Amino acid sequence: MNFKNYIVFGLVLIGIYTNAQQVVTTEEAVELTLEYNYGIKITNNTVEVAENNTSILNSGYLPTLTGNAGAIHNIDNTEAEFSNGETTILTGAESDRYNASLNLNYILFDGLGRKYNYKRLKEQHQLSKLEARETIETTIVQLFSIYYTVARLSENTNALEETIMISMDRLTRAGYQFDYGQSTKLDVLNAEVDINNDSINLINIRQQLKNTKRDLNVVMGNQLSEGFDVNTDVSFLLQLNKNELLEKTKANNVSLLQSEKNITISQFGLKENRATQFFPAISLTGSYGWNKNNNNAASFVAVSTNTGLSGGLNLSWNLFDGGTTITRIRNAKIDLEIQKLLKEQLLIDIERNFNNAWDDYQNKLVIFQVQENNIKTSQNNFDRTQEKFKIGQVTSIEFRLAQLNLLNAELSRNQAKYDAKLAELDVLQLSGELLNVQL
Repeated sequence: MNFKNYIVFGLVLIGIYTNAQQVVTTEEAVELTLEYNYGIKITNNTVEVAENNTSILNSGYLPTLTGNAGAIHNIDNTEAEFSNGETTILTGAESDRYNASLNLNYILFDGLGRKYNYKRLKEQHQLSKLEARETIETTIVQLFSIYYTVARLSENTNALEETIMISMDRLTRAGYQFDYGQSTKLDVLNAEVDINNDSINLINIRQQLKNTKRDLNVVMGNQLSEGFDVNTDVSFLLQLNKNELLEKTKANNVSLLQSEKNITISQFGLKENRATQFFPAISLTGSYGWNKNNNNAASFVAVSTNTGLSGGLNLSWNLFDGGTTITRIRNAKIDLEIQKLLKEQLLIDIERNFNNAWDDYQNKLVIFQVQENNIKTSQNNFDRTQEKFKIGQVTSIEFRLAQLNLLNAELSRNQAKYDAKLAELDVLQLSGELLNVQL
């Protein structure tokens, strides 16, 4: 393949992705994720289940009403002797019994057990909301991690395309110089080797970009076609204050809030067990019944029908159940103590994680700034080397080295930019502010 063929090949490589594509902003990506991400949909359904559990229909405060009905048909062989001495023998005597009733039961007092159970269900509903929020925050961080990976690969692709254009220009120049006897075949071969390497790198990174776009689309519920780009502009929330964020972390961190809810739930569980042990339960019962008997000929009454109301109060008191309830109370106390210890441990861990995340964020901002400055130096060095290369004052090897230095500086700058942004997201997630700021 001569250098003209390399030019055509390179132009084809570069021209594959020149068509304009839909640009998905971070705001649009977040909206699609919140609406279509399957993990978020599932956790929203879990919250709905927890909300249903807090309904009055699941509280134990409503009465129960049951209906019963039955019918019995008997065929008997009966020998009956009456008080006057007469005897009757019946073979295949038939009789019927019918009954129907409505039964009402209402707990008037259960030692406040249902009260604490209802409050516990309310707290579990709030806990499920916090768990949903945690899922959303984790998914948003995952979204941005992939989104910025797409952005970084997109910028790296552009840098490699510029590199291959420079390599093709160098190959063209080397070819003309060889044709006119101004250089050796070695310069052409070196240029061909370099353009081959650049082409391979470009092919590989384009494949990585396609794969990562598919990953991003999955997070967004697969709502986009393959032909889309992302916004590569990044802004930082440089007005963040460490002390203010640390206080927000202690007050709003979702893991800490969940820990507090678990403590409250354990407290209500302890109270519920105590109520069961130390207080009686009083319930109101009532029923309305209808009974009809069709008796056989041996009975004094041929047909009898009864209807009536009945009502009463029932009291039950768990005076001693072999120690089962006492064991539950003791275990509930231990569970409460465990939840408190877990919160204390979590607070220490989160404060450490916040400080680590903050320092990491500050360091990566500095690294990004250094890489930005390095770009200027590398670009200036390349421009000067390119000018000297055109007039034959530097070798092709020196020119290639300056070209690679510029490319590596661009790749490092891109990496540093998105690393700093993701570090910022970690700080916001820990502080509970991730869903409260414009990203």
